[in-house]
Amino acid sequence: ALLAFAPAGMAESIAGRWQGTFTTSSKLEIPFRIDFQGDGTNVKGTLFNGEEKFTSTSGRLENGSLLLNWDYYASKLEGTLKDGVLDGQYTHRRDSGAVHAKRFTPSPVSNVKAPSIGGLWELDGVASSKGESAWRFIVHQSGAEVSATILRVDGDTGTLSGAYKDGKFVLSHFSGVRPSLLEVTPAANGTLQLVLNGKPMTALRPAEARAKGLPEPDDPLRHTGVKDPSEPFHFSFPDLNGRVVSESDARFRGKVVLVEITGSWCPNCHDETPFLVELYRKYHGQGLEIVALDFEEAEQLKDPARLRAFIKNYGIEYTVLLGGETGEAKDKLAQAVHWDAWPTTFFLGRDGRVNKVHTGFPSSASGELFTEAKEEFTASVGRLLAETTRSSR
Repeated sequence: ALLAFAPAGMAESIAGRWQGTFTTSSKLEIPFRIDFQGDGTNVKGTLFNGEEKFTSTSGRLENGSLLLNWDYYASKLEGTLKDGVLDGQYTHRRDSGAVHAKRFTPSPVSNVKAPSIGGLWELDGVASSKGESAWRFIVHQSGAEVSATILRVDGDTGTLSGAYKDGKFVLSHFSGVRPSLLEVTPAANGTLQLVLNGKPMTALRPAEARAKGLPEPDDPLRHTGVKDPSEPFHFSFPDLNGRVVSESDARFRGKVVLVEITGSWCPNCHDETPFLVELYRKYHGQGLEIVALDFEEAEQLKDPARLRAFIKNYGIEYTVLLGGETGEAKDKLAQAVHWDAWPTTFFLGRDGRVNKVHTGFPSSASGELFTEAKEEFTASVGRLLAETTRSSR
């Protein structure tokens, strides 16, 4: 019977799944989930992009005061846990706001008959700084439950998930970055009316968009090029130990090299990196090298703590070089034509020349298009290794 009584002053446990809202600076309330593990000086919090997990690198819960750090985002969650409610602030370079959360309670199974919106759509008349006129909208549906993403030439929004209620689908995303709230209302004419973070858009099926003469989404293999494909691609930047590394170094001679333009601040670079790590481990022994040309904010260049945590988090074994500040990238990538997306990957043959350029990279939220991107990268690397091996005999 004594076990039924908690000792006076016993700390409240935080372990388990919680649901809450992240309120942006523009007062949008973004629903999200977070899993907590541990207690005391060893608390962890896990945020989600669909089923992908983003776990804090350190944390503690003492006297109801919570602090979690995500070093690879250079972000933190500070809050107070009291009577089963967590209130606090999430702080990040771009995405800071208030957090309010309670323990997760499963929603009752909806008997609402939701309209079918699954499959591929195109968003018309988008406002893109990269000159795009259309984006893809990819929807996976199971009854009233939906997960979706918007795919641009530089990558996607991450997984937006939610359900159908009161005549519309309400979807959200918050994985520590890119907080998004999306409302999708099916229209009588077969289109979808979307409102993403307050901005309205219209989605059409691709066949209807072509019939109306609307432009297709940008092809990531045609978006960016180089001024002179016959000229070797040059780079010369310091690594994190200050040692200058150049394309003419012995380690790259006669190798197939992927040069990725990246930044540890860039969500779509976080999407591409695990795949590059996998690709490097698979093909490095056959002659593949990968070089990440990393551009950061000035304060991070002074002490690239976030980049070091990024490298550790993803287990990066390939070469990472400090390119400079993000605003300097265009000038320092003088050989590139129409480069404007993070990430962008240049494929160099064993002769050091650019064979192809792939702009952006999708996350797993993009489904088949994510799979296609990985297959295209893998096939291109295999072809370059095989062709150059034959030609060198």
